[in-house]
Amino acid sequence: MSYVSEFFGDWHALAILLVAGVFPNQIWRMLGLWFGSGIDEGSELLVWVRAVATAVLAGVIAQIIVQPPGALASVPGVVRYAALAAGCAAFFATQRSIFAGVVCGEIVMLAGKWWLG
Repeated sequence: MSYVSEFFGDWHALAILLVAGVFPNQIWRMLGLWFGSGIDEGSELLVWVRAVATAVLAGVIAQIIVQPPGALASVPGVVRYAALAAGCAAFFATQRSIFAGVVCGEIVMLAGKWWLG
């Protein structure tokens, strides 16, 4: 049990995070699914929304790589750029899956930080 508490830390903080962060977000996601179920996936509106979401994600990733905040500043630049390259490769290898690209980039970032110390 002590390994679990060492990994997760204070369970009160996790409970607050769930109540204040996850649950309100999930309500809006479910409402979006319910209201958006009738929208055609090929419609111009949805294509535009997807493009804007992708652009915002790309902007956030670029800012994090160029000017890393907080603890990420301790990760060497070469690891950050390698994670970007791996994420892009995974994105294109998986038929443009943003999820696969982000997960692959995160894995490379964590592995590089762990390996370099």
